[in-house]
Amino acid sequence: MTAHTVHSATGSSRRRALLSFNSWRAWSYILPALVFTTVFFLVPIAMMMWHSLVSRKAGKIQADPSLANYEKFFQKDYLIGSLINSLELTLATIAIGLPLAFALAAVIAFIVPKRWQIGALILAVLPFWTSYVVRTYSWLLLLSERGLFNRLLLEAGLVSEPLTLVNDRAGVLIVFVHYFVMIMTLTIYVSLRAIPPNIFRAARDLGASTMSVFLKVVLPMSLPGVMVGVFLTFVLGIGDYVTPQIIGGSSEMMMPQAIVLQVGRFANTPQAAALSFILMSVVIAGVLVFSRWLKVSRA
Repeated sequence: MTAHTVHSATGSSRRRALLSFNSWRAWSYILPALVFTTVFFLVPIAMMMWHSLVSRKAGKIQADPSLANYEKFFQKDYLIGSLINSLELTLATIAIGLPLAFALAAVIAFIVPKRWQIGALILAVLPFWTSYVVRTYSWLLLLSERGLFNRLLLEAGLVSEPLTLVNDRAGVLIVFVHYFVMIMTLTIYVSLRAIPPNIFRAARDLGASTMSVFLKVVLPMSLPGVMVGVFLTFVLGIGDYVTPQIIGGSSEMMMPQAIVLQVGRFANTPQAAALSFILMSVVIAGVLVFSRWLKVSRA
C-alpha cells in the first residue's frame, strides 16, 4: 500500500467522522424541540382524535370506535348552524375591518411623519395592553341599552330608542372589528413601509394616476401583508369564545360555544372532541388557501 493510498484512506475516515459528528450535533439541537412537539402536541392531538371516535352512552365512555360523533354534527341543525354563524361573523369582520385597517396603515406609513410613526403604532396597539376579558366587558358596558354608545345616539337624535347591541350579532361584530383592525393594520403597515419610495416617483413620472398607482403598485406589493392580516383574523376570529359568549350571549351559538356546551352541559367529551376537529379542519383549509402568501421568503 502506497503512502498516497494511506493518506486518502485517512482523509476519508476523517471526513466520515466529521460528518457523523456534525450529524449528531444537528440532532442534539433538533431533538429537544422534537420531543417537546411530540409530547405536548402530537400525542394530545392523537389522544383527542381517538376520543372523538368513541361514544358516550348511559353516562359512560364506550370504546367502540366509529364516526358517529361526526355524523351527529351533520344531523343536528344547531351544530351546523354554529359553524355557519362563526364563518359569517368572521368573514363579516374581515369585510368591514380590512378597508379600515388598510386606510389606517396607509395614513401611518405615508402621511404621518416618520419620527411619529412609532408613537402612532403604539397608540394602535394600545388596546392589546389590556386583558382581553376586561376589554370585552368594557364593550359590554358601552354597548348596553343604557351605555355610552346608545346615549350619544339618543342625544344626537339619530335614533328614537336604544339599539339592541348586546345579546346580538351586531355587538359581537363591533367588538371583533375593533380588535382585529389593529392586527391587520400592523401587518399591512409592514408591507407598505417595504415599498421603495422610488417606485412611486417612477410611476408618476410615467403618467400614472393616483388610482393607477394604488391599483398597480401599492395594492399588489402590499398583498402579502394584507393576506397575513386576513389569515390571522380568520384563525383567531373563528375560534374566539370570549366575545361571542359575553357580548352575544345566547342570541345565537358559535362553534366554540357549541364545543363548550357539549362539555359543560352534556358532559359529552367525545362529541366536543369531534367538533374541535371539525373546527380545526376549517382552520387548516384556511391555511391551505392562504399558504401562497404565508411562505417565508429565502434570501
